[in-house]
Order: sequence, then C-alpha cells, then structure tokens
Amino acid sequence: MNKLKAYLQSFLLWELLKGLALTGRHLFARKITIQYPDEKTPMSPRFRGLHALRRYPNGEERCIACKLCEAVCPALAITIESEQRPDGTRRTTRYDIDLFKCIYCGFCEESCPVDSIVETRLFEYHFEDRGENIIHKDQLLALGDKYEAQLAADRASDAAYR
Repeated sequence: MNKLKAYLQSFLLWELLKGLALTGRHLFARKITIQYPDEKTPMSPRFRGLHALRRYPNGEERCIACKLCEAVCPALAITIESEQRPDGTRRTTRYDIDLFKCIYCGFCEESCPVDSIVETRLFEYHFEDRGENIIHKDQLLALGDKYEAQLAADRASDAAYR
C-alpha cells in the first residue's frame, strides 16, 4: 500500500503542489518592506558594530595596555604595542584592529578592565583603498570621541540588564 501511495505522490507531483500551495498562501499577504536609507529598523543597545577607544572625562585615554583584548581575540585581529611612561604607567603606542579579520564577537569589549575598547552601533562603513581595513589608534580614539554620548548611554542601559 505504501508503494502505491508513493507512486501516486510522485506521479501527481505532490511536493510541487504543496510548495505551490504554500506560495499561494503568502502571495497575497501584506508585505513588510523597509525603505532602507530613509527608514531604519530598531537596533538593540547591545549591537556590536565598528570599534572605538574611549577616554576618561579629563581627556586621557583609558587603555592601560594590559593586552587582554589582544589575547582573547579569537581571530587575532588586534595588535597592540606599548611602552612605559615616565610616571610608571603603561600606555599603547600602537593599537590596530584589522576589520577583515574581526568577527565582531565582543570578547575584546568584555575582557577590557577599564572599558576602553567598545563596539559602537556603526555598521554603515566601507573601504575604498587597500589598507583602510586596518583601523589605527588615532582613528579609534576619534570614533570614541565622536560617539561618547551614545557609548555612555549604551553602557548605562547595558548595566541595567545585568
């Protein structure tokens, strides 16, 4: 009996008819379309986009060159070089992130003890020339300065989740 049923289903193209019925059910349903450049979808405060380095309110960079973010990065996208200052503290001389390697996992952000490296909500960026995919320390600090208000608000709302 099962062989007969299978033969009839293959002869009548049963799977094709089921697929056409599914298409027909959704053909006249109301479409949900976002006109992208003009309309934006809501974004979570936990969204992980382009990286930035933050500063303290007095203007000093937060990064203490502990290199935890470099060690925890699964894609090996972060390169840090540091030197000791005359006052005995360490600061970075080089902080590079290769965005082609980065998988935007957020481990660097979670491992940072001073909340220096963060991931912003920026996802609309592109590269036109070779080598622009590597973001250097001064570019990261400029991004942090530009979006500090939003970064601080996201950190406050993220603390409310915990």
